[in-house]
Amino acid sequence: MNKSLTRSIGFWLLLVLSLASAGVGGWLIAGQIGTMTSTLLDGTATGIEVYVGQSLVVVGAALLGAGVIGVLIAVGLSAVQALVPSPAPAVVEPIDWTAESDAVNDETTTVESDATDAAAEQIDEDDEAQKGSSGSTATATKISVK
Repeated sequence: MNKSLTRSIGFWLLLVLSLASAGVGGWLIAGQIGTMTSTLLDGTATGIEVYVGQSLVVVGAALLGAGVIGVLIAVGLSAVQALVPSPAPAVVEPIDWTAESDAVNDETTTVESDATDAAAEQIDEDDEAQKGSSGSTATATKISVK
C-alpha cells in the first residue's frame, strides 16, 4: 500500500457515511420512542403513532447498526494500516545528464549496426533460396509480373 489511508477517498467515504447512518438511525429511534412513550402515557396514542412508530424504530435500528459496523470497519482498517510496515523511501540520486547522452549515442550506433547486419543476413538467405531457380525474384516469391 503506497497510499496513505488518510488520503484514501474510500476510507473517508466509509467513515462519513457510517457516521451519517448512525446519526440518522439514532435520531429516528429517539424521536419515535419519545413520541410513542408520551402518547401512550397520556392515553392519546393512535394506531398510526404506535404501529408506524414501531416500524420506524426498526428502520432506525437497522441504520444505527449499519453505521456502527461501518465505524468499526474504519477503525479496523486504521489498526491494520498501523500494523503494516511502510516501505522504506527510495533514495534518488541526482541525474548526470552528460553520462546519459553518451549512453544514448552508443545505443544508437549499436542499433544501426544491428539493423545493417540483419539486412545483410536477409540478402544472404534470399540468395540461398534462389539457387536452382531461374534467378527471377518474381519466380522465387511466386509473384506474377505483368
